[in-house]
Amino acid sequence: MSTMKFCRECNNILYPKEDREQKDLLYACRNCDHQEVAENNCVYRNVVDHSVDEFTQVLEDVASDPTLPRTKSVRCATCGHGEAVFFQATTRSEDGMTLFFVCCNPSCGNRWRD
Repeated sequence: MSTMKFCRECNNILYPKEDREQKDLLYACRNCDHQEVAENNCVYRNVVDHSVDEFTQVLEDVASDPTLPRTKSVRCATCGHGEAVFFQATTRSEDGMTLFFVCCNPSCGNRWRD
């Protein structure tokens, strides 16, 4: 398994990039112009498919995430609690972004969209 590589100049992640002229695999920074030749020509890609149950669990856990914004301008329709975490995500059925709310009451966990 390959490890992640980071830029020596700005510490951002390096992404695989093909040098078609030299027929080399490079790792390039998308933030600055730093590039380096890859030691190994194998690139790994990890695709994670979530089931419906996993997505539901992720939504329930977001209420305790301290990095997400919170609002007190909404009221939960299920328990009446006056604080919710909110975030935007794309949905399969609609074009664009949808605003999701999750009740911060630990015993509730109700979620709704705006």
